[in-house]
Amino acid sequence: MADSVETELSYYRRMLHGRMDLLAFELRRRSGEETRTLIEALPEILGGGETASGTGGRPTPAVMPELPEAPRRPVDRVLADDFLARLPSMSDQDLEEVQAMLVDAEREVSVQRKSAQVAFDGIQADILARYKDGTADQSGLLDA
Repeated sequence: MADSVETELSYYRRMLHGRMDLLAFELRRRSGEETRTLIEALPEILGGGETASGTGGRPTPAVMPELPEAPRRPVDRVLADDFLARLPSMSDQDLEEVQAMLVDAEREVSVQRKSAQVAFDGIQADILARYKDGTADQSGLLDA
């Protein structure tokens, strides 16, 4: 279960980073640092040339988790915001507010993701220790 939660949170984090990258590009375009349109830069931005962290690292394939039908996390509300559709008509102040909202949501998802990773690592370590000390029954491992 901890691994499925971590997968879900990783997916949310990637979705937030994609929006943060698009927003960062638009802010640079508006300030004159960028001359291309968002549409012209879209393949580069979504392909990993842009990253929210600014590293430009090579993207890894996203795993699409099974998400609940009814949104249950605060990040769901953030991701439901249609600011990308309203981007051309938004003021710089509106963009900065959305950027702050995305950063806050990403920070919270990252904290939750780290907690899930710690829990998953702890569970794995406990299982391994049980097999090493003989307290776990190995007889049914290959039956299935």
